[in-house]
Amino acid sequence: MNKKTKAQKSTETVVAEAPVKEIIKQEPVVSKPTWPLKDRVYVLKDGLSPLTYTIKSSNIYYFDEEKGYERELKYTSNQKTPFVDEFIGDSKLEHITFEDGQLTVPKSKQTLQKLLSLYHPQRDNLFFEFDPAAQAEDELDFIEMEVDALNIAMDMDIDQIEAIVRTEVGNKASQMTSKELKRDLINLAKRDPRMFLELAADENIKIRNMGIRAVEAGIIKLSADQRTFTWGSSNKKLVTVPYEENPYSALTAFFKTDEGVEVYTAVEKRLK
Repeated sequence: MNKKTKAQKSTETVVAEAPVKEIIKQEPVVSKPTWPLKDRVYVLKDGLSPLTYTIKSSNIYYFDEEKGYERELKYTSNQKTPFVDEFIGDSKLEHITFEDGQLTVPKSKQTLQKLLSLYHPQRDNLFFEFDPAAQAEDELDFIEMEVDALNIAMDMDIDQIEAIVRTEVGNKASQMTSKELKRDLINLAKRDPRMFLELAADENIKIRNMGIRAVEAGIIKLSADQRTFTWGSSNKKLVTVPYEENPYSALTAFFKTDEGVEVYTAVEKRLK
């Protein structure tokens, strides 16, 4: 009988090894806090800056929409919540005092921060949380709007300039020089760029101004009771003002009708 060598035996023996599973290590999911921990600054509104100013820290309420009822609030030195219905044991009332119109609350005082930022009934009415980043963004938006307004103001024609300035100074605009009108227009664009841009985009402003100028020049007449517009030369009626409507609003609406467009064109030619 042939004897097999060790080498032969080793080649005949097949060892099946179990497949090795790859273990993927998952990083733990860390949820970001919805309430950032940071020092917060609160400021009295309308420039109020008395030496000291104490706001209510008790007998105040917050309507909880999730629970469906008002909850009493109180700021204390020994509770972890401003909600009275969550207090444990006795509470020690604390005062909330602004100094020179400002109150800085460190991040260690979360109860006071949340009371002032989220729940206090006087927030955004008597005081507000000062946010430097938000203020910088608002200021940048205002500057960009101001630049847009000034660019539009510089390229505006004199008729539209007068129309917009008239909304500020009334009939005085008719006696102003072109330089005075442009000066007032630029001042308006700088002072209130948002309102200026709205006026510049309102086509009715120019049409309304044309109607006012036509009445001032006697091209169109407005009756004493301010109910009827007529041609100045022939007294032919142009439009009847609806009850309780501003006469020049009615004239502006008339100018935008098929008949009124012809009248507007004629008025425009006579005023030039």
